[in-house]
Amino acid sequence: DFTLVIGADHIGRDVLSMLMVGGRASVAIALGSVGLGMALGVPLGLLAAARRGLVDGFVMRMNDMLFALPSLLLAILLTAVRGPGAVTAIIAIGIFNIPVFARVTRGAALSLWTQDFVASARTVGRSSLGISRDHILPHLWLLLLTQMIIQMSVGITAEAGLSYIGLGVQPPLASWGRMLNEAQTFVGTAPWLALFPGGAIILTVMSLGIAADHLTTGEHSNTYGPTTVPAL
Repeated sequence: DFTLVIGADHIGRDVLSMLMVGGRASVAIALGSVGLGMALGVPLGLLAAARRGLVDGFVMRMNDMLFALPSLLLAILLTAVRGPGAVTAIIAIGIFNIPVFARVTRGAALSLWTQDFVASARTVGRSSLGISRDHILPHLWLLLLTQMIIQMSVGITAEAGLSYIGLGVQPPLASWGRMLNEAQTFVGTAPWLALFPGGAIILTVMSLGIAADHLTTGEHSNTYGPTTVPAL
């Protein structure tokens, strides 16, 4: 029985069950934060690429302000307002994801705005909004999917860090970060209590990185822009 091999923690809780429940919580928070970042960041990036000028400058400067605010500090501020929990972690990590997706979308969209199919759409009277929605966005799906996977790995790591210091998932729900926090007292006598949640985080992040690398370098890789944040 694999459960017996892993064993229980200091108060008798099954470590395997906590790993599975903690993984569900970590992935759910990472997905929620990435979804929040995409829902706000992608439209902002499309808007900045379509409008240029003052609108582009304003959106990018707002992104710089969000980048300057660390997610940990933002989580502490949100905790003071609404208390710790999964929703607080999603908002804190999600706000950090907004400028990431905005910059990636803007950088790739700017290159697409110079293509012939966009010029053809403009000659028939399509608006900037219509072109962005119907012609630019469909070309970005693979790039955004790759960036989403990358930000998922970042989100899982960030959630583990927030839960480790008590700002993420709260008891009685399990979390890989909180399991690491509880295991640090017993590292000398029961190192497996920290080994398994730490290994789960490492394996999950590595798997997401391999998936993102496959999408980037595979035969279906996107030619419009990098998967990292482009320079302004």
